[in-house]
Amino acid sequence: MVQIKSVGVVGAGQMGSGIAHVCALGGYDVLLHDVSAERISSGLSQIEKNLSRQVVRGLIDQAAMDQALERIKPAQELQAVGAVDLAIEAATEDEEVKKTIFKALTPHLGPKTLLASNTSSISITRLASASDRPERFIGLHFMNPVPLMNLVEIIRGIATDAETYEAAVSFAQSLGKTTANAEDFPAFIVNRILVPMINEAIYTLYEGVGTVDAIDTALKLGANHPMGPLELGDFIGLDTVLSIMNVLYEGLADSKYRPCPLLVKYVEAGWLGRKAGRGFYDYRGEHPVPTR
Repeated sequence: MVQIKSVGVVGAGQMGSGIAHVCALGGYDVLLHDVSAERISSGLSQIEKNLSRQVVRGLIDQAAMDQALERIKPAQELQAVGAVDLAIEAATEDEEVKKTIFKALTPHLGPKTLLASNTSSISITRLASASDRPERFIGLHFMNPVPLMNLVEIIRGIATDAETYEAAVSFAQSLGKTTANAEDFPAFIVNRILVPMINEAIYTLYEGVGTVDAIDTALKLGANHPMGPLELGDFIGLDTVLSIMNVLYEGLADSKYRPCPLLVKYVEAGWLGRKAGRGFYDYRGEHPVPTR
């Protein structure tokens, strides 16, 4: 089996920084890349903040935090990521953006380097076609927030070989994660079920069946969900929710996956949820307030 000792993460946002965080805690040397030094710096700051929270909660000790931070290095140039044993793309949920990254990265990869995408919905087979190694390409879908969520979906493309799959499962489990195998169909398992639920909650709001507060309260107390579906949509990012719904709608050609017009309107307005300060809740004050 391929021995993975070093990991490169392309994308220093919420998901990428979370993946770098758990890889460093797991004992791997990590290179973190993004399109600008500012984004890398922001990602590193978020990792340090999240590690500090784990220390305060007694989940790790200070020595583990210090060692993890020492293992993570910024990679200003994408080609630097080519030197690692496993490169994980964690860019925005846009197929063309992801393919552009793989095409740019491929010439700099070692012959045995494994490639992975953290995509939450896009075909692994199609993404693999943008590289020179579809047999060494796999989907590693970490859940958000990565340091707290225990699941990693493992998705094989049509050409992914057995050795790559075995290495991916072993790697994810070495991070303390539980793996679930998903076939390469739109949105895989978690988002095939979760995101249409969020979309249906938005339809419920759109049709006036309930208010934001009523819908979230109903699901939290009536279905024992830790977070209401509209609050969860804001947490994920409404642009990501819309992107996944579009992948489902276009990939499966079933009207039940049609994105709610209200979801489209919020994204067009730039009300993307927590990261934008407004979504189905307004986060700019001391406490979130429903926007409808």
